[in-house]
Amino acid sequence: MYDYLIVGAGLYGATFARVAAEKGKKVLVIDKRTHVAGNVFTEEIEGIQVHKYGAHIFHTNNKRVWNFVQKYADFNRFTNSPVANYKGELYSLPFNMYTFNKMWGVVTPEEAAQKIEEQRADAKAAMEAEGVTEPRNLEEQAILLIGRDIYEKLVKGYTEKQWGRPCTELPAFIIKRLPVRLIFDNNYFNALYQGIPIGGYTKMVKNMLDHENIEVKTGVEYFENKPELDDLAETVLYTGPIDAYFNYSKGTLEYRSVRFENEILDKPSFQGNAAVNYTDSETPWTRIIEHKWFEFGKDKDGNDLPKTVISREFSSEWKLGDEPYYPVNDEKNSALYAQYKELADAEKGVIFGGRLGEYKYYDMDAVIAAALEKADEVL
Repeated sequence: MYDYLIVGAGLYGATFARVAAEKGKKVLVIDKRTHVAGNVFTEEIEGIQVHKYGAHIFHTNNKRVWNFVQKYADFNRFTNSPVANYKGELYSLPFNMYTFNKMWGVVTPEEAAQKIEEQRADAKAAMEAEGVTEPRNLEEQAILLIGRDIYEKLVKGYTEKQWGRPCTELPAFIIKRLPVRLIFDNNYFNALYQGIPIGGYTKMVKNMLDHENIEVKTGVEYFENKPELDDLAETVLYTGPIDAYFNYSKGTLEYRSVRFENEILDKPSFQGNAAVNYTDSETPWTRIIEHKWFEFGKDKDGNDLPKTVISREFSSEWKLGDEPYYPVNDEKNSALYAQYKELADAEKGVIFGGRLGEYKYYDMDAVIAAALEKADEVL
């Protein structure tokens, strides 16, 4: 018998498992994949830690979360500074003075602010002429925030590829704010703590699960063996899709999915940066990740790596059987999730947590924070 059966060996499950184990609880962690770490799984290829399910850059302002992960990994000083490629023109992200200088030739923060304000005022006047006071869609919202030029080159194409529909058909709330910095600073997250675990996320999660009170079994499909598995523990912590748990009885929640095309290249550098976003609508991929730059192009001994590994990311509509990545938190899906949440709250002996269990987009630090809070609550 175990105190907890944890379904899913990602960050939420591993965090909860570790805290429970240290409090003397016996824990069984299972995962349908053949590896631990969930979507933060990294695999070494040509000496490079490759982020198999998309780029993950750890960043947080939460001291408790930072102290927690520090116990299981040493972090490097990687700072996320993505580049936008619009039809061969390169722009600095997030929007900052480098971006504005390239876009308009402005040199001072005052000139940049004035240019943005002019374009925002034009957009507002156009809406008012139609008798509209609030943005009706993502396009109007974005232009009101950063003006038409930046929207057209750096937001529109990327967003439409990401969501698979025109910005005029996307709700305004998706872009509540866009970072506009009137300084020369391209640190994307601007968090107190930021970096990548040296040796990869898989190593970090394995360290979290390395405890005498934790047993890990991978390649186990929970629903194929649910009654037997449930009987092994007093409480189940479930981190899979909440609608799957209830056999889609209320309907299927929607996600966006991502497809990756990976390539090993016999050259030391492909694009000279970890992340390059392709913001025009014609390029089929949303971005290219060059994994070696997450660890500064060096192997674990500090030597330059002769090869490189790149991943092209393609955003796609999700269907059952695909990997769910981003919850579509629109009104329809939020209402459907509320029905599943009601069922979940009534389910005895089961805790629902994490990105899929709560149908919520979580950054990594927020996943860990939520798991720590849940552990505080139930332990």
